[in-house]
Amino acid sequence: MPNVTRRSLLLGAGGAAVSPAVAKTYKRGMKDHVAIVGAGVFGAWTAHHLQQQGHRVTLIDAHGPGHTRSSSGGESRLTRAAYGKDAIYTRMAMDSLPQWKALSAASGLPIFIPAGILFFFPTEEPYVHDSIAAHRKFGLPTDVLTRAEMARRFPMIDFDGIQVGLYEPGFGALMARRSVLTLVDRLVKAGGTYVTGAVQPPGSSSGKFNELFLSSGERIAADRFVFALGPWLPKLFPEVIGERILATRQEVFFFAPPAGDRRFLPGAMPGWADFNGGDIFYGFPDLESRGVKFAHDAHGLQVDPDTQDRRPSEAALAEIVAYRDRRFPLLRSAPLTESRVCQYENSSNGDFLIDFHPRLKNVLLVGGGSGHGFKHGPEVGRYAAGRLLDSVKPEPRFSLATKSEVHHREVH
Repeated sequence: MPNVTRRSLLLGAGGAAVSPAVAKTYKRGMKDHVAIVGAGVFGAWTAHHLQQQGHRVTLIDAHGPGHTRSSSGGESRLTRAAYGKDAIYTRMAMDSLPQWKALSAASGLPIFIPAGILFFFPTEEPYVHDSIAAHRKFGLPTDVLTRAEMARRFPMIDFDGIQVGLYEPGFGALMARRSVLTLVDRLVKAGGTYVTGAVQPPGSSSGKFNELFLSSGERIAADRFVFALGPWLPKLFPEVIGERILATRQEVFFFAPPAGDRRFLPGAMPGWADFNGGDIFYGFPDLESRGVKFAHDAHGLQVDPDTQDRRPSEAALAEIVAYRDRRFPLLRSAPLTESRVCQYENSSNGDFLIDFHPRLKNVLLVGGGSGHGFKHGPEVGRYAAGRLLDSVKPEPRFSLATKSEVHHREVH
């Protein structure tokens, strides 16, 4: 085992939802030792749930929790329950929300910001009706708004060409990097181990996997293993994953609102998504004075997460500015305050991958966040822990068998 101290990774941060009783049980009588590779949102929440159940956990990441090249880095993510016909994700978002709130309440700084979420559409398409039906089924409070109602409630947005909106008052924004750092910090404080290290590919063996090898020469032995590597999953398992998961370039931009203008603050302005005839744009209010965020949800060019150029492109900025000036006229000429180049890791159909390696019976593969996965982190972690320990019924949509090397995104 590496010589790693169990010191805090984030001095001064508050705790996640780990009670003293759970921590004491964990320290008294360990169960299996689980090694988790990847300290992003999926890996960190899986580690949390396994530790809650009394297992010894070692969490490993090549660059650190929520690092700048990861899909869990950066600032803000939407949490919302509108998923059209894909009610499985409505339920997962709903069940994840109280876990996010508990983490936020204990973290010392906000992780969940209750800004509300507004989706708006040019027509009353099936996505709208299916989302309303799912919300009613699960008892979620959702307002169905006309164009006039939206214009009165959200005057910072120009709703020209929009017919209907769905407003989810109970949802909002998640602070991405902060949440991952807090989870890993609490894992360590409760007796878990975090290691910075680059894991070598497991090879082509079959049966039971016994230990990981780090590029440093260190070894980590464990009873079970989880690989939650985001866009690096195909790189570590090229024969198993191949092009079933692809990394695509995504660019986001932040603009300064007018000085003293409170219309762009959370509580006045919601998180939002403009379905725009299927060509989705989305964004956030001015969270923690970072600026108003805009992004285009279309999949960009396929990239390598290790080598892609992280400088924003003039073409992407021009596209966002043109959209901003049309839909948010009060922000015309607003100065750019920052930008970020990241990536989605898209599965072939947009569903998550949470399934066992076909040859290594104690290795679970977790990935395919597909740009919408962050909000589901708590429930992905709970389900992944259950699959690893054979305590939940497998969900066919998350199986490796449903992933193809021909991509056709079906989940939005």
